[in-house]
Amino acid sequence: MTEDDTTDPIDEISDIEARIEALAETAEQCRKIILASRIAIGSGAALLLAVTLGLFGVGQVAALGSIALVLGGIVSLGSNISTLRQTDAAISAAEALRLELISRIDLRLVQDATMKADVTKIRHDPARPR
Repeated sequence: MTEDDTTDPIDEISDIEARIEALAETAEQCRKIILASRIAIGSGAALLLAVTLGLFGVGQVAALGSIALVLGGIVSLGSNISTLRQTDAAISAAEALRLELISRIDLRLVQDATMKADVTKIRHDPARPR
């Protein structure tokens, strides 16, 4: 909880849920960038192999490009994996705090006898098609 214990737990839960949604969007962006990084690494490696085997006429430019693609993909991959782990940890912490706040709320069970009777009538209605 915050330093001000007079705040409404429901408001805090709403704030935490908004934070969880924002973190989930960040995690999804990281996953997309991780996929793109893996594609860049694979493409760069394939291009480097093709240049090494002499399949392309422009050897030096393609070789430098493929090396840059591999290195850029590795850097991007490592950075986003780290960010994704931190984001997942933050989501877990926020979910734990949300559960703690929910458990502190004095929840009451609301029973509606008329609704139960209506459901029973519907289930046992002989005119109801099956």
